[in-house]
Amino acid sequence: MELPLLKEIVVILGLSVLIILAFQRFRMPAILGFLITGVVAGPHGFSLVKASHEVELLSEIGVIFLLFVIGIEFSLKGLARIRNTVLIGGSLQVGGTILFTVIIGLLSGLELEKAVFLGFLISLSSTAIVLKILQEKGQIASAHGRIAMGILIFQDIIVVPMILFTPILAGNGGNTLVTVLLLFAKVAFVVSALVLLSRYVVPKVLHRVVRTKSRELFILTVIVLIFATAWLTSSAGLSLALGAFFAGLIISESEYSHQATVNILPFREIFISFFFVSVGMLLDISYFVGHFWQLILLTIGVILLKMIVIALTILVKKYPLKTVFMSAFTLFQVGEFAFLLSIIGIKNSLLDESMYQTFLSVSILSMGLTPFMMGYSERFSDWAIKAMLPEGVRKRLDRLQKLKHKPDSFTVEDMHDHLVIIGFGVNGQNVAKAARQAKIPYSIIEFDPLVYQEAKKEGLPIVFGDASDPILLSHVHVHEARVAVIAISDAAATKMIIRKIREVSETTHIIVRTRYVNEIVPTLDLGADEVIPEEFETSIEIFTRVLNRYLVPFEQIKEFAAVIRSHNYELLAKTNNDFIVPESLRLQIPELVFASLPVYQDHNKVVGKSISESGLRSNFQVTVLAIRRGNKYITEIDPEMNIETDDMLYVFGKPDNIAKLNKYFSVS
Repeated sequence: MELPLLKEIVVILGLSVLIILAFQRFRMPAILGFLITGVVAGPHGFSLVKASHEVELLSEIGVIFLLFVIGIEFSLKGLARIRNTVLIGGSLQVGGTILFTVIIGLLSGLELEKAVFLGFLISLSSTAIVLKILQEKGQIASAHGRIAMGILIFQDIIVVPMILFTPILAGNGGNTLVTVLLLFAKVAFVVSALVLLSRYVVPKVLHRVVRTKSRELFILTVIVLIFATAWLTSSAGLSLALGAFFAGLIISESEYSHQATVNILPFREIFISFFFVSVGMLLDISYFVGHFWQLILLTIGVILLKMIVIALTILVKKYPLKTVFMSAFTLFQVGEFAFLLSIIGIKNSLLDESMYQTFLSVSILSMGLTPFMMGYSERFSDWAIKAMLPEGVRKRLDRLQKLKHKPDSFTVEDMHDHLVIIGFGVNGQNVAKAARQAKIPYSIIEFDPLVYQEAKKEGLPIVFGDASDPILLSHVHVHEARVAVIAISDAAATKMIIRKIREVSETTHIIVRTRYVNEIVPTLDLGADEVIPEEFETSIEIFTRVLNRYLVPFEQIKEFAAVIRSHNYELLAKTNNDFIVPESLRLQIPELVFASLPVYQDHNKVVGKSISESGLRSNFQVTVLAIRRGNKYITEIDPEMNIETDDMLYVFGKPDNIAKLNKYFSVS
């Protein structure tokens, strides 16, 4: 029996793998690879995919997951922290782009509704491509990175009202005023229901699910919540995408939001690929070839329009000129949400076939240029500043910006040069205590819900989730951490975490705690900088105490232990004797010990006599250092002092002599 859609899935995913592998050689984004896959496999290409409607259904699931992740990543609290950049910068950029597009569209003879909708499409940039490149280049925390993040957040949120407003713009909602009021009433009802769920139902359900420690149950619960919320909004006459966005907002306020993101991302990546493929399938190659130069000019025009609006937006916020140009070279492309919006525009007759093909072509070209433009943005910016602005103008602008510019308080988890502690057991807790005492900033990742809850009650900077996922590691900025301590007992998980950390950072110093000796070398080979095995550390502690009993100086013991550790425990690990200890650290063991001897009742030559009469020094070569008599300690020893029954003598001498003396104190 042949499974429906199986051939299409194999063709799409298989072809995507080949194309994206080729694109990776030129550092092209995966999204562009999916679009080209759709072009090649679609009806205007080689017609490899026949069930285009079914592929569109899969793409709808991808959109649901995409909107959910957007909602969960940009919580209401997070938006409040960067409201200045998001609200002012985002509204100026989106509003300015729409305004200029409408003016140009009207001058070109375009209808107002279509011009406004075209402004919607052009105003959106690519969150997926831009943030991926910024993260790879380590520029998320830079000035232009923070600006891009704020504006992209605004675009990702404003796309939801755009989706809702598009049918009204097309006049398909009947009476505009009634439609708008009805829309607000529906939204208010849905939001009220979701607020109640988020406060009184979802947290309790998630808490119970997490306590089971079942990853499968947690994933299933999150997916049910996503689709149930999408179904609720759809039943109310709103879009599925809006419901998914609301579901993300609900979980974003939960302490389990990071782990939910980690678990949903693989589903999103798979299904969203079908969305971009389905968009690419709609591109007409013959139209693209036939209008090639016209499309090139339009692409240049769109890029220049967006860059001018972005530059003006950043100038209004009084940023330096270089930041202005680098931001413009970052956000000039047309983004993935514009594809989603364009499909809604087609359904509402705001885009005809010719306009849609033009839009697709311009979008794909602008996205394809993004990696190159961002890669050389600093050089382009320096050139543009010198070529376009006279020196006097540059100086006046810089002075004006210095007077009024203040950096935004952008802190998602804004940590740098900090300590990341993975695992909050006894070892992790002790590391955190030491970090607090030393005033070292730190963050913790813990996957045990009970441990997490206890740490959360104490107000510690802890995140719930699986540290082997790069999304969670990115959230705690492990790539900017000075040290990462992996203090978990799961060897397989430890190795996975090391690999993931090394994928994003070669500079983070990784210290690993292991249980067994045979894990040292494989762990070091994976990229750990230091490995501390419990077996050997226990041995060192025992040996330290042994040496202490042999009166070896503390500094010499400490130096000896340090040499053992610095050579990765070779002295303890090797079965033969070929580990050579430096001559300066050869331990000199004296033949003298301290001992405590209890005095019992007996008739002998010591009890009841003075220290000098008993002959402790002359007969046994033992020196009395102190006596405990009852609850008192006598430290000033007089040779005429008597030794009494039930005394505790603290003596110093050779072990054999002390053993002989002890026979006189034993009970007969």
